[in-house]
Amino acid sequence: MKKIPRPALYGLLAEFDTSAAVVAAAARVRQDGYRRVDAFSPIPVEALSEALGFRCSRVPVIALLGGLAGGIGGYALQYWTSVIDYPLNVGGRPLHSWPAFVPVTFELAILGAALAAVLGMLALNGLPRPYHPVFHVPSFALASRNRYFLCVESADPLFDAAETKRLLESLSARSVYEVPY
Repeated sequence: MKKIPRPALYGLLAEFDTSAAVVAAAARVRQDGYRRVDAFSPIPVEALSEALGFRCSRVPVIALLGGLAGGIGGYALQYWTSVIDYPLNVGGRPLHSWPAFVPVTFELAILGAALAAVLGMLALNGLPRPYHPVFHVPSFALASRNRYFLCVESADPLFDAAETKRLLESLSARSVYEVPY
């Protein structure tokens, strides 16, 4: 099996002073056709996700499927144990007494939805991820304090190091850094 060589450059990281500047830069970069773009901010910036072109999350669908699986599994387990595997006639009640199955079915549906939501969120976010190439840039430590960063990855089809750097500098970036792998 042939190993595909990884490029030496992960991407370019532009540093901005304000949230408005990084939102405008993200919108412009997206408008110019770049799709492999990520942003880093010390505070939530709602307009940033729109500027980056994020889609709706699939986590609600995953949670719904997990809830349905938990509820159906809980009901099926109770039905199987009460009717098929170990039927007990208690006081002449029917073996399939569905009102007695409701609390456990509800609880397992909630458990299934919660577990599916957490595991789905972790999987879709690519977590846990203890390492990211942007950590090589020393000033990236300011992303948790008062600076905003926009990263254009080299995996983007339109990425050209010189041209992308000129674009990011033209967007009033405080500075632009090369991000090695």
